[in-house]
Amino acid sequence: MPVAEPKRDARLEARVPRATKALCEAAAAIQGRKLTDFVVNSVVEAAQRVVHSSELSELTQRDKIAFVEALLKPPPPNSRLRKAAARHAQMFGR
Repeated sequence: MPVAEPKRDARLEARVPRATKALCEAAAAIQGRKLTDFVVNSVVEAAQRVVHSSELSELTQRDKIAFVEALLKPPPPNSRLRKAAARHAQMFGR
């Protein structure tokens, strides 16, 4: 059973120099695509990279903050950590 494509009910328009259009037409022809398909696919791939990169940057910033906060204000040891420390002291005498 064929998968239905999402409804195409929105438009993207852009004015570009003739050389840019010619370059895109050449690239589309090389891939055996129509110009519109080539442009839309290329824009979607670029947008996904930008969004993904932004999400990674935000996560990285949050991680840095959490790491520094853990160093400056470490939480008190919980029962599992205390038990592990006791086992370590028994095994290694410290």
